[in-house]
Amino acid sequence: MPVNRLIQRLGGDDRVDLLRAVRESDVSPYFRVMESATAPVVQVEGADRIMLGSNNYLGLADHPAIRKGAQDALDTFGGAITGSRLLNGTMDLHLALESEIAEWHGTEDAMVFTTGYQTNLGTISAVVGKGDVVAVDSAAHASIRDGCALSGATIRKFRHNDVADLESILADTADGDGAVLVIVDGLYSMEGDLAPLGAVSALCDRYSAALMVDEAHSLGIFGEKRTGAAELLGIDGDTDIRMASLSKSPSSTGGFIAGSHDLLDSLRVNARAFLFTTSGVPAAVGASLAAVRLIRSEEGEQRARRALDNAAVLRSGLADNGLDVGALSPLPGGGETVTPIVSVHVGDDLEAMNLWRTLFDKGVFTSAALYPAVPRSGAMLRLCVMATHTDAQLRRAVDVISETVTEAAA
Repeated sequence: MPVNRLIQRLGGDDRVDLLRAVRESDVSPYFRVMESATAPVVQVEGADRIMLGSNNYLGLADHPAIRKGAQDALDTFGGAITGSRLLNGTMDLHLALESEIAEWHGTEDAMVFTTGYQTNLGTISAVVGKGDVVAVDSAAHASIRDGCALSGATIRKFRHNDVADLESILADTADGDGAVLVIVDGLYSMEGDLAPLGAVSALCDRYSAALMVDEAHSLGIFGEKRTGAAELLGIDGDTDIRMASLSKSPSSTGGFIAGSHDLLDSLRVNARAFLFTTSGVPAAVGASLAAVRLIRSEEGEQRARRALDNAAVLRSGLADNGLDVGALSPLPGGGETVTPIVSVHVGDDLEAMNLWRTLFDKGVFTSAALYPAVPRSGAMLRLCVMATHTDAQLRRAVDVISETVTEAAA
């Protein structure tokens, strides 16, 4: 059968072979089964484990207000709208959420997509095309890379957070006829480091390039209003396209773009990933609206502060025990900051998977970041804190992780 050729080709993929090998030996960190709500301790495959593998940075996934927002939407609209936003899929909840996001970000407008992945895919492929150039950080989200590929624009990758490399690309394209778009993550999901947004923004001004910042992992954490890294680093007003996910700190599903009326109206009629997909389920939209309102409140401020405090406890504890957790992110005017993502550098993919399994058996759930999510020989254990982790849970995790990594290296 013709499909067998496709399966045979996929079966020859090194990643497929690796997945099969680690699955047979039961050390695979993927597709593990969660059996309780996402919280500091989660039941995974029959046992309680300290959860350090979730993007639930503010600890809102099981918050009563978010549950109520989801339940109210479910009671009003049922399980699904069963149509696209264009036709019958726009609810008053969508309009309320978009209005709340625009007000929060101080932009003219905002637009909600069904998923964060579709937000990048639809936006990038709509705003640039053949004859244009996209300069993208090599560590950017997969959804960014896929959106760039779908757009048909010329893609120029620059080394991660390398401002000089970005400038060489922008200087190269300065005499071209097409538009130039620079895309970076505010907070990178693997290394847990912030982009040098001040320098990037200055280069965009110098070379007349538009700037898009993906705040998926920084939303709810950074800035006085907690809109993300662009606010923290003082360039929120200079960012042309502000993207974020609703599935990390807001603990729901979806994504959004905040920007000008012209940008958003253009996306509403040109972003195919928005036009031709079913609207998000009502419960997700209701949960998102409740989460955004909570993040903007005093409680949201306290949770953001607690998440960073917890990150400092985890990071410093591991560093003090000799583990390689990388560098802190610099701030304008001096100083440095932790982020909710703490990465323990390992190097070898198989070693990282074995460490993951040992930690799993000891009651600590982490994420193993392997190629191609990270560069070859760049495997790491990706740890994420929640605002709701206790000091005792974090101290226990530090002890277990430090002991396990040290023993494996002996």
